[in-house]
Amino acid sequence: MTRGNRGVFARLRLSSLRLRLVVVFALVALTAAVSASGIAYWLNREAVLGRTQDSALNDFRQEMQNRVATLPLRPNQEDLRRTAEEMTAGSAGYQVLLLGERAVGKPIVAASDPDVFTLADVPVSLREAVDTRRPVTDANPYPYHLFWQRIERGGTPYLVGGTRIDGGGPAGYMIKSLAAEKADLDSLAWSLGIATGLAVIGSVLLAQVAATTVLRPVRRLGEAARQLGEGKLDTRLRVSGADELSDLSRTFNSAAENLQKKVADMSAREESSRRFVADMSHELRTPLTALTAVTEVLEDEQDSLDPMIAPAVALVVSETRRLNDLVENLMEVTRFDAGTARLVLDDVDIADQITACIDARAWLDAVDLDAERGVVCRLDPRRLDVILANLIGNALKHGGSPVRVSVRTEPAAEGEEDLVIAVRDHGPGIPEEVLPHVFDRFYKASAQRPRSDGSGLGLSIAMENALIHGGTISAANSTDGDGAVDGAVFVLRLPRDASAVARDLGTGTRQGEGVDA
Repeated sequence: MTRGNRGVFARLRLSSLRLRLVVVFALVALTAAVSASGIAYWLNREAVLGRTQDSALNDFRQEMQNRVATLPLRPNQEDLRRTAEEMTAGSAGYQVLLLGERAVGKPIVAASDPDVFTLADVPVSLREAVDTRRPVTDANPYPYHLFWQRIERGGTPYLVGGTRIDGGGPAGYMIKSLAAEKADLDSLAWSLGIATGLAVIGSVLLAQVAATTVLRPVRRLGEAARQLGEGKLDTRLRVSGADELSDLSRTFNSAAENLQKKVADMSAREESSRRFVADMSHELRTPLTALTAVTEVLEDEQDSLDPMIAPAVALVVSETRRLNDLVENLMEVTRFDAGTARLVLDDVDIADQITACIDARAWLDAVDLDAERGVVCRLDPRRLDVILANLIGNALKHGGSPVRVSVRTEPAAEGEEDLVIAVRDHGPGIPEEVLPHVFDRFYKASAQRPRSDGSGLGLSIAMENALIHGGTISAANSTDGDGAVDGAVFVLRLPRDASAVARDLGTGTRQGEGVDA
């Protein structure tokens, strides 16, 4: 993942945290505002309706006592109509309906405005409550009571009330429109809704400010952590205050300081080890040169030596060559570790290069080559030879012949092409637990495969040479048609033109340029 991508993902994470803070603030503010607005609306509603209701019902009760009580025991319809009109003559704003009897079982109805208020507008339950006579007791001095009920007609709320006069007088009912009160309450609801919206908007703005204040040190901490991860071990945070984020910054600074010290110690030890290996390798080359010369003379005279001495001479020759290879490999490894390895590029015909590699090592009879002539790549031929020698030699040692080497090209990014070389053997394959370690230095799977007389550096050096070209090597097991393991396959993938990689290494791309490793 590139640094730019990491920055994008980090900003997304911070934005997500900011979003969570804003949402929490908004929800808290919304809950508080809705609760406060709901309570305020309910209290105002009860106050407005209660005040209007009490005023109308008290006025209606008083009118019933003052006017209806003066009617005769059996009033006619005209008496009831005139009385109803007189009861609504005031400013109470309600209509009245009086219900009397001309005789037993013969009711008469009179309304102040029959077009507005009729007996059908009075709920049956209210009429039954009004007509019910209750026993007179100390706790209940009146046989009849005033009852009321809210109804809705045509979308408009109304208050309907009723009572009856003692002594067998007519029953009276009133109806009052609550449209004005409803309009006032609707206006109040709109005002409270607007206030709630403004509270939520204010909380969001406040959350933005709070999130910025909280996330600024978090962002600085994230940036410092990224710099620390990129190797800038001297990164430190400026600490001010005594809150939790300040404590976190102090902890980060302490951890970074300890990490810097440990890395410095490890780097010093690693540098010391690298110098030791390099110095040791250089020191061994001089005596090895002399030993190699002596062993070559002994090898030439091996046929004339005493048969009792010949095996010892053969062993000395073999081990001297092995030691020489080990020293050369160690010097190669120290160059990679020190970053002094360079590319010397040339135009290479891959088929010719592979043929030369296996011919120089007398592997022609054990290796099948599948490569077309004319596939030319811009690579370092010496390093390519090292890679091929290690991969093919490893396949011959551990897998067995025939070893098949196939070459192909594949499209790469931005119109470029990759060179792909696959080396496959027909041996027992690589155990699954060994696969992740085949390119580790000095790693040998001697318990699973025939014992090797190598140093355990060959595949590691091959991988380093592939990486310096901008390529890689992968290892896997191949299978037959039944799914059984049928050998190991190593796939080398290199860019066909390593010029760009060479420029990044500070290496020229013309033939013979660069510092040979």
